[in-house]
Amino acid sequence: MAIDKFGRSISYLRISLTDHCNLRCVYCMPEDMTFRPNAELMQDDEIILFTRLFASLGFHKFRLTGGEPTVRANIVELVQQISDTPGVQSLTITTNGILLSKLAEPLAKAGLDRVNISLDTLDPEKFRRLTRWGNLEDVWAGVQAAEKVGLTPIKINAVVVRGYNERDVLEIARLTLEHPWQVRFIEMMPFAGATDLQINQVVDWEEMFQRIDSAHGPLEIVDGGKLDGEARLYHLPDAVGNIGFISSVTKPFCATCNRARLTADGRLRLCLLREKEVDLLTPLRAGASLDDLREMILEGIWHKPWGHGLEQGIIPLNRVMNEIGG
Repeated sequence: MAIDKFGRSISYLRISLTDHCNLRCVYCMPEDMTFRPNAELMQDDEIILFTRLFASLGFHKFRLTGGEPTVRANIVELVQQISDTPGVQSLTITTNGILLSKLAEPLAKAGLDRVNISLDTLDPEKFRRLTRWGNLEDVWAGVQAAEKVGLTPIKINAVVVRGYNERDVLEIARLTLEHPWQVRFIEMMPFAGATDLQINQVVDWEEMFQRIDSAHGPLEIVDGGKLDGEARLYHLPDAVGNIGFISSVTKPFCATCNRARLTADGRLRLCLLREKEVDLLTPLRAGASLDDLREMILEGIWHKPWGHGLEQGIIPLNRVMNEIGG
């Protein structure tokens, strides 16, 4: 079992399959983003080896991220192999949904349990402005395909950016009136690449809450405020779904954090908003034994930081968001 020095049991791994993406969201990366050569990224056999290693250490919940994970070659075969790994109890994916209308059925058959789909607005023009390249209809088709094949309960992730979509939270929240989804509004977090926008145009969760509560409420808290992963859940009157707020910036949830991240180039990242990483891929390719790698993982997890340093002005600048995985 992997435990950090604060006594937290770390059992949830987010594996970034690639830093590549088929969108260029304004809060994530520059439009002219240059991606890493494929040779620098984990290969299929390396991803499976790391999955088995982490599962042997008590990790049982796995999420596939990117970049955009569905642009990864052999994504269905990878899901099949990860799903079949002893110890893997839950396998989910976070996706922008662009390719999901074609991939939802084969991914479900391969063993994927559920999807989180990024959807920051229901306005096609705003969607294009936020994503620079995206087509809202493609994402909506992906949502419907995922629901049809049982990749549920669906979670919709909306990053809220002042000047772009802060008013759109009302329409997105209304989705829970008719759909048994969890719609989650996320405070924008600062990284390299789009740092000025991420700092100056953040909308905090309380503003989102007040906007929704005033228009559609009252919002009723779910489960006494117990977190569902990162989200604190609320419920609109007569809704069949729930609304969540992920307040990483203004109300962090570090005490209950049980996750680590494996970047697409094989670094164990111990906190999303800290630069500290442990290189696992280079030792693997240099011939490190499985026992050596296990020791590196356990040592890294032990030194997992308590939380971010945003209040002290410490912003992680060694990677842009697509290079980490959400």
